[in-house]
Amino acid sequence: MATSTHNSDPEGTVVESYGFGVSIVECQADEPSPRYRFVAPQHTDITFDRPADARLYADVYFDVNGFVEADTGARGVPPEIVQAGKDTLAAYLVTMEWADENWVASFYGTTPTVIDRYCSWVRHRADEIREEAPDAGAD
Repeated sequence: MATSTHNSDPEGTVVESYGFGVSIVECQADEPSPRYRFVAPQHTDITFDRPADARLYADVYFDVNGFVEADTGARGVPPEIVQAGKDTLAAYLVTMEWADENWVASFYGTTPTVIDRYCSWVRHRADEIREEAPDAGAD
């Protein structure tokens, strides 16, 4: 489960900390509105306009036990996401700045309600993974 910490960081403020070195950092930079950076060990920098997209991206990350985003533009969607199933792929696509629930629904030939349901499944699995991890000795 994510925790809100609001710790100051030289590069921004940590707004969610998930353990395992994974967090979401709010960064202002030279932007008129804040951006939200996803941080994970050995993961490329990726930022989002909305904190909800950053949180969903973190959920996808936990749902597939991590993935490599580097060079995704050159190679497409990370294989771990594609192999995880249509709900995980839908949630990943929703987080992309060029897509939204309506676009993903159109891509899948369904409705935004179904895409919302897919995203909720990913969030639920990610929450379960994060809740069970400390019991398995992982912090």
